[in-house]
Amino acid sequence: MASGTVPTSFSSLKTWDSNLGFAKNVDFVRVSDLKSMKAAKKRVSIIRNSNPGQDIVELQPASPGSPLLVPRQKYCESLHKTVRRKTSTVMVGNVALGSEHPIRIQTMTTTDTKDIAGTVEQVMRIADKGADIVRITVQGKKEADACFEIKNTLVQKNYNIPLVADIHFAPTVALRVAECFDKIRVNPGNFADRRAQFEQLEYTEDDYQKELEHIEKVFTPLVEKCKKYGRAMRIGTNHGSLSDRIMSYYGDSPRGMVESAFEFARICRKLDFHNFVFSMKASNPVIMVQAYRLLVAEMYVQGWDYPLHLGVTEAGEGEDGRMKSAIGIGTLLQDGLGDTIRVSLTEPPEEEIDPCRRLANLGMRASELQKGVEPFEEKNRRYFDFQRRSGQLPVQKEGEEMDYRGVLHRDGSVLMSVSLDQLKTPELLYKSLAAKLIVGMPFKDLATVDSILLRELPPLDDAEARLALKRLVDISMGVITPLSEQLTKPLPNALVLVNLKELSTGAYKLLPQGTRLVVSVRGDESFEELDILKGVDATMLLHDLPYTEDKVSRVHAARRLFEFLSDNSLNFPVIHHIQFPNGIHRDDLVIGAGSDAGALLVDGLGDGLLLEAPDKDFEFIRNTSFNLLQGCRMRNTKTEYVSCPSCGRTLFDLQEISAEIREKTSHLPGVSIAIMGCIVNGPGEMADADFGYVGGTPGKIDLYVGKTVVKRGIEMEHATNALIDLIKEHGRWVDPPAEE
Repeated sequence: MASGTVPTSFSSLKTWDSNLGFAKNVDFVRVSDLKSMKAAKKRVSIIRNSNPGQDIVELQPASPGSPLLVPRQKYCESLHKTVRRKTSTVMVGNVALGSEHPIRIQTMTTTDTKDIAGTVEQVMRIADKGADIVRITVQGKKEADACFEIKNTLVQKNYNIPLVADIHFAPTVALRVAECFDKIRVNPGNFADRRAQFEQLEYTEDDYQKELEHIEKVFTPLVEKCKKYGRAMRIGTNHGSLSDRIMSYYGDSPRGMVESAFEFARICRKLDFHNFVFSMKASNPVIMVQAYRLLVAEMYVQGWDYPLHLGVTEAGEGEDGRMKSAIGIGTLLQDGLGDTIRVSLTEPPEEEIDPCRRLANLGMRASELQKGVEPFEEKNRRYFDFQRRSGQLPVQKEGEEMDYRGVLHRDGSVLMSVSLDQLKTPELLYKSLAAKLIVGMPFKDLATVDSILLRELPPLDDAEARLALKRLVDISMGVITPLSEQLTKPLPNALVLVNLKELSTGAYKLLPQGTRLVVSVRGDESFEELDILKGVDATMLLHDLPYTEDKVSRVHAARRLFEFLSDNSLNFPVIHHIQFPNGIHRDDLVIGAGSDAGALLVDGLGDGLLLEAPDKDFEFIRNTSFNLLQGCRMRNTKTEYVSCPSCGRTLFDLQEISAEIREKTSHLPGVSIAIMGCIVNGPGEMADADFGYVGGTPGKIDLYVGKTVVKRGIEMEHATNALIDLIKEHGRWVDPPAEE
């Protein structure tokens, strides 16, 4: 059998115990000295390099007889095209979840569950919008009792949409509501464990086993009841609400998230209960993607085929929330992962349905067409941990008049397409590029566009337009223009856009020696065609695959391109260039950019964005680009918000308070603020946040620094100012810029 080896980033794990599942380590690949393990009736060999500092894992043929080798730690059906992962079918009431069915869309009510009429009305509005499933928070006995009336009232009104009970800290409540609702969501981090105190606890093997026995004792009655009544279950891990036990053993990591869920799944399997799905949610899309991949990779090893519920928790509102969800959910859908999705927005729940449907349609279309590229060997991309491939930023060369070092940004670049008409009003152009203006002259600021694409140069005698461009060049903003334009109407210091054909014919050699080149590639060219890049000194590459391509996947074509670049030690910066068609809906643009470019950036593949949509507002495109970079944890240009979508537990008007806080704090790049409706989504859920605004009791707010509460019981009307004072106390406040 053909085989090979590749280095892995994962530390060695010395033991394999099928009962515990994972060894005590936050890493994934199990490595032992020339040992093997049996899983799902397949023998999986794991070998260790003689160099103790680096582990290697064996590769296997992509298919029987194939010369292509892929890592054994498989996380999706295909690495070169979108193929939906085969799963079992889970019945949620009358709705079937799984790979043989459409991707289901769902949301969650925000009403007080004890308000039976209000909750019923909201569920009906959600169902009328087209949701397949609705989740309702059930925090106590009174809410559980109300659930029976909610279900009965909906049935009487001919609404048979499946209802899911959202359970935290309340096993007895779960048992009660399982008698009437179709599905129970349990959070492994707090169903049987106490609320996390973020303490580092020491466990012996015996201690740990006793904890597992306690979980089994508490959880088993619910599993038995779900079997009796034909209910479904979601084992839903949240990154921010892992138990102290899990965090002490595995770390606050995707690794801990997977093991937390597996503890509960093993109990279900032991009791022969299989009508369940998994979820691995986080507010950070990068962490979320890694966790789902780890989960699926381990399911492949175990031979499990349970469906997946996808979601980015606390995504926020507006374009920010849609972008974060598109990055996380869209990335996984591109790899054929996901059977039901929720887009968590700090908006009315019925407003989640439309973007959710758009994402589901994107995933279904990609898998139905099996969009992809010709098979290729992939051995450089890191599936389970983030490591950015940073392209070589431009270096200044002797004799160059322009400082080209500013045409790209080290943390991720934003490029914009500019028209000749925009050059007619230079000051408006500078402002639209987010440049600071001082006496009418532009200067780069924190979120200024790095370079522009000008498809048509102004005539040689248009002095005003050329002066406007010179002023941009003077602040190190790159001006990229096609080869034909530069040859006929040369612009000093322009970067010239060429394609592979223009390189192969030598047409670019008509340019003056030393001209900076930008090369446009599709990514699905033959490697022989791409070989010409080895002899070119390109300032950057634009990965540009037409948006209308039905069969070729932008994501897989780009992965193939990055594989070629890595194999040939070519470290050109790569900009993801997406040209959207006229008339595209704003949400489709955000979701498309997040799914196509975000799916690459979360793997560290890419150095920036060039988004084009001729009929869309210039500022919207610019903001979408910067939002995408920030959502992928690259370039931070504004305050980051971790904002829960609200539910029946929420202790204040989350939408109103969120808007108030954003209005007063949105000018603090590098600062992350969590806005949480209650303690369930409190300190644990804001793992990424610097400061937290959390509902403590009705009308009262608790403030956090990191995961530590520092002020309790602040009256609601004073809480926003108290948050600002807290930010000032920690030296993170700056006054907002004066309006021009």
